[in-house]
Amino acid sequence: MVLEENDDSVFEPQITEEHVETQYGDLHCILTGTPKANRPVILTFHDIGLNHKSCFETLFNHEDMHEIVRHLPVCHIEAPGQHEEAKTLPTAYTYPTMDQLSEVLPSVLNHFEMNSIIGVGVGAGAYILARFALNHPDLVDGLVLININPNAESLMDTVANKITDWTLTLPDRIITHLFGKDEIQINQDLVSTYRHYITTTMNQSNVSQFLRSYNNRNALEVERPVPGGNVNVKTLMCSSLLVVGDSSPAVEAVVDCNSKLNPTKTTLLKMADCGGLPQVVQPAKVIEALKYFIQGMGYLSSASMTRLRSRTTSSCSNMSVDGSRGRAHTNERGRTHSHGTEERRGRAHTDVSMESICTLSQNISNTAELAC
Repeated sequence: MVLEENDDSVFEPQITEEHVETQYGDLHCILTGTPKANRPVILTFHDIGLNHKSCFETLFNHEDMHEIVRHLPVCHIEAPGQHEEAKTLPTAYTYPTMDQLSEVLPSVLNHFEMNSIIGVGVGAGAYILARFALNHPDLVDGLVLININPNAESLMDTVANKITDWTLTLPDRIITHLFGKDEIQINQDLVSTYRHYITTTMNQSNVSQFLRSYNNRNALEVERPVPGGNVNVKTLMCSSLLVVGDSSPAVEAVVDCNSKLNPTKTTLLKMADCGGLPQVVQPAKVIEALKYFIQGMGYLSSASMTRLRSRTTSSCSNMSVDGSRGRAHTNERGRTHSHGTEERRGRAHTDVSMESICTLSQNISNTAELAC
């Protein structure tokens, strides 16, 4: 991979691909760049039925991502047996739980000599990284959690999963996890591409075990800190960016997660006209948010953001009408439902234009739902 900037300099990061041995099996890892003592590594973890290529390749190969990977190394982790053309796991092998998968990450950090990470996870991967951050807060500088569900499966969910086990093929079960009903009907080309990839590239037996492990997850049991309340509440200590498409099957779960986290350290980015894979469908907007998020932690200089600001200003001028319409709709809804359940649970209170996404580079004191 060769990255170029305006000054014609060429960036050729070192790429290391290894299977890291852990107590719960080998993890396939791809490290781009060299970890440095004073900088975190961006560490990714994929969702069910995916691997680092199908989950993150569109995002990290996007030209706007070059400014980030020039400054920070990237390490992709794939769960046991989830890499391309993986062999079927041995019959005697017991697939790790979600909690156990989070506990293998220190082995990866030690292996590659990483001091800290900025986690980027999707679905099951987001859950694993959040669990890791809860147990090892000193190793996590920040989290970008796409489609995170902090809750355990309910009884109704368990029954529904049993029914789908009987009526749907494994690829179709994965598709309903990744995409919303409307998206499956409307964006058939994308859905067909992923169904084909899951069917032809992924080891079906291994994927089934990963899915079963995710469905049996425990609740994260995080709690929003209350001023003057219990100072020992369980919550994420790092800055967190929650991302979800407005037609994603994970919308309610992500909003619920947002209501349980510290509002001074959490931002909810709800993306309009986007489904279950925002990092694939709208990578530029996800990268835009990611850049400001990382800059807010002091790891990107203002100089490297110049081109981004130029694009953002142009985007905002084109979107101002839609943004005003969205805010008017939000204000009307707020007057009608000022005492509704969503408000009480700590759901974000404002829809704002892309212009306001720059607040991610500051210490945000109030959680904001950023519609883009």
